[in-house]
Amino acid sequence: MSQVTVRIPMPLRGYTQGAGEVQVQASSVREALQALGAAHDGVLARLLEPEGELRQFVNVFVGSRNVRSLAGLSTPLADGDIVAIVPAVAGGSAS
Repeated sequence: MSQVTVRIPMPLRGYTQGAGEVQVQASSVREALQALGAAHDGVLARLLEPEGELRQFVNVFVGSRNVRSLAGLSTPLADGDIVAIVPAVAGGSAS
């Protein structure tokens, strides 16, 4: 297990008592999200589908790389890694 930091976006900070970062022990992205969910009730349902996969409009990065382009939720983590949860931003039009 590695000590990693999970960065929490503003819309989810109500679940983490306002914390912008949470430290967890995990060896994969899935374990990091599960640890986050175990410590902060309600947050996991906002991130994962009932089947356990990432919701369509949630992106998760390890460093600067989207886990969807790596091994998904199985992406391994090392000590000191930063896992950033980034909600997709959409909308607007160019005028």
